[in-house]
Amino acid sequence: MMSHTEIRRRFIEFFVNRGHLEIPSSSLVPEYDPTLLLTNSGMAPLKPYFLGQANPPARRLVNVQRCVRTRDIESVGDIHHLTFFEMLGNWSIGDPQSPNGIGSSGYFKKEAIQFAWDLLEEFEIDRKRIWVGVFGGDPRWPAISPDEESAKAWADLGLPRERILRLPTADSFWFSGPVGPCGPNTDILYDLGAEFACERLDCGPTCDCGRFLEIWNAGVFMMYNREGENEFKTLPAKSVDAGAGLERFALVLQKAGNIYETDIFKDLVSAINDLAEVGQSRADQRSVRIIADHIRAATFLSSDGVSPSNTQRGYVLRRLLRRAVLHGLLLNISGYFTNLLSEKVIDQFGEVYPNLQTNRNEILQSLENEEKVFGATLKKGLQEFNKMSQRDGNIVDGVFSGEAAFRLYDSLGFPLELTKELAGKKNLTVDEVGFEKLLEGQKKQSRESRVEEGFDPSKTKTAHTAAHLLNAALKKVLGDSVHQMGQKISEKKFTHDFNFPRKMTSEEILATEELVNQKIDENLPVSVEETTYEKALNIGAEALFTEKYSWVDKVTLYSIGNFSKELCGGPHVQSTGELKRFKIIKEEAVSSGIRRIKATVEN
Repeated sequence: MMSHTEIRRRFIEFFVNRGHLEIPSSSLVPEYDPTLLLTNSGMAPLKPYFLGQANPPARRLVNVQRCVRTRDIESVGDIHHLTFFEMLGNWSIGDPQSPNGIGSSGYFKKEAIQFAWDLLEEFEIDRKRIWVGVFGGDPRWPAISPDEESAKAWADLGLPRERILRLPTADSFWFSGPVGPCGPNTDILYDLGAEFACERLDCGPTCDCGRFLEIWNAGVFMMYNREGENEFKTLPAKSVDAGAGLERFALVLQKAGNIYETDIFKDLVSAINDLAEVGQSRADQRSVRIIADHIRAATFLSSDGVSPSNTQRGYVLRRLLRRAVLHGLLLNISGYFTNLLSEKVIDQFGEVYPNLQTNRNEILQSLENEEKVFGATLKKGLQEFNKMSQRDGNIVDGVFSGEAAFRLYDSLGFPLELTKELAGKKNLTVDEVGFEKLLEGQKKQSRESRVEEGFDPSKTKTAHTAAHLLNAALKKVLGDSVHQMGQKISEKKFTHDFNFPRKMTSEEILATEELVNQKIDENLPVSVEETTYEKALNIGAEALFTEKYSWVDKVTLYSIGNFSKELCGGPHVQSTGELKRFKIIKEEAVSSGIRRIKATVEN
């Protein structure tokens, strides 16, 4: 059996021996691309080279890049979907030479396909099980021909023509964005065998049942620059971006039934089974796999400096950890367990990725704090969900009622996303439309009751605005990993809870107070706009009740100059000059990893 360590080594050696320069794996936090939340492909860190913004260290490159993608998070738990994976990548960046260094045909389609074919042989992968896809053309773009050049290259190597598929644009044409470099690609599919087939009579290589596993994008052939929806120009230099998932190679080479049976996951899955009460049901097996994937992803994200929070990368990490903790509870794992599993990941991959070992203590502390904070809410929510799911009227025709889901949310703060997860465990869906109507009704009733009671929200607007300034100031003084965990606001006083592992020093308290007062003195404008939740997160907005906002159409974003951006219901002053002076009265512990500031503000 070829180990995952051997797969990495032989892949790198194969391309180094063919003129490629090995480069290190980049951080999961993109260094040069503010439009990208996390490094999601081997090509992502190299984008400046392909765009001509920087000179590559060589025209041919190879590496193993750690990546995170959450677009398929609901599929994690099947035989091959993951949120964290290692991408085996090889590239030609405008290479003017053919692989043997002679001639001027370039390192493009024919050469990339030849490399792929030779590597399959190198790894002794049965080429009789191989199918490939090529770009089949698009009627919207008559100037871009179907990729018969790639089809011919595969056929010339001996691949039967019936196993060369002409695929639609969505499956065979890659874009770097709405505009920019793009081109057709050719994928390699591996037939895992009839035992993996679904029950459809037409089950074949275009079926998504999992029998035909995409193991390698043998080449994105970047030859066009997209300048508009249907406007393409030929690039002056052609490039190749190829990538293969290490975990999928391991599945094939180790003849495993699924990715979690490979040596990449074997020890981690075994550790989960030792901790949990795992039956043979599909639901239990799925929970084990979700925990394994999510803890591995969380460990790597933490090693690159990401901390759990309600915004951007931190929210991705928080979501992964909370799903892992939920599935641990469903498997009756007693006590805190994320650290135990994270240590397995660090020990297994620390030699390949040294920052896992370097940041071991910070990783384990971060995961433990998040598990403790979330654990109590989760346990109460699970108990109440189980009670509700046994009562008449809460479930009708396999649907968990929106009213029941709203009660969980309103009384316990239990996120809708996790209610959906629990419902799915019982083969139920959730009435999200009903949930949304009840939430909107609650908001309307709250507004009306405030009017009837003669409550004037404007009295709290100074403290509300000061709380936003404090939140932003804490991030400046203590670091970007600090996030708001709760607030209680009255007319001129408020408390602000935030995540931080220790007592603030007197110097830090003074610096925070002075920064808030500085922003008051600058008389910064306070602006408000309606936007989408996704757009707000992409520009770095804070969101305390993340689960509340994540499914609504519109959210309210308050900005204080360029200093603070938060999703909030208000009210706020029009400019910070309306606040006179801010004062921190006390800083204290609330629970493990959570601190509280008591403050006053004058107007």
